[in-house]
Amino acid sequence: MTVHLIKLAAGAKDVSHLAAWQTKTAAEMPPLRHFTRHMPKRRDEILDGGSLYWVVNGVIMVRQLVLDILAATEADGSACAALVLHPELIRVEGRAMRAFQGWRYLDPKDAPADLAAMGKGAEEMPDSMRRALAALALL
Repeated sequence: MTVHLIKLAAGAKDVSHLAAWQTKTAAEMPPLRHFTRHMPKRRDEILDGGSLYWVVNGVIMVRQLVLDILAATEADGSACAALVLHPELIRVEGRAMRAFQGWRYLDPKDAPADLAAMGKGAEEMPDSMRRALAALALL
C-alpha cells in the first residue's frame, strides 16, 4: 500500500523559490535529494508510488515523486536519510497546514488532489480564485 510524506519547505518564499533552490542543489550535487534526520520506517510503502508533499508558507502546494530513500551521512558524521526526488514539482490543490517539525506520513486518502485532475485551466488560476470556486462547488 502506498503512503506519502509531508514536509515544510522551510525558507521557501513560494513554489518558484523552492523550484529554483532544487534546480541549483541538483546541479551542484546530482541527483536531486532532500536530506532528513530520520529514515522512514515505511520506506517500502513510500517507494510504492509515494510522493513528498511540500508545505509552502502554511499551505500544501506541490508534491514530488520519491524515487528512492538512501542511508546517508551528514557533514558532521551523523546518520540521516536522503530522499531522492523526481525533479518535477506537481501542483496540488492548496490546503492549509499548521507548522510541524520534521516530516509526517500522509495517507493517500488525505492527500490533496493534483490540480491537473481538477480540470482544464486549474493550474493557471490564482490560488485564491481556485479556493473560492472550490468552496462554491464550481471546481
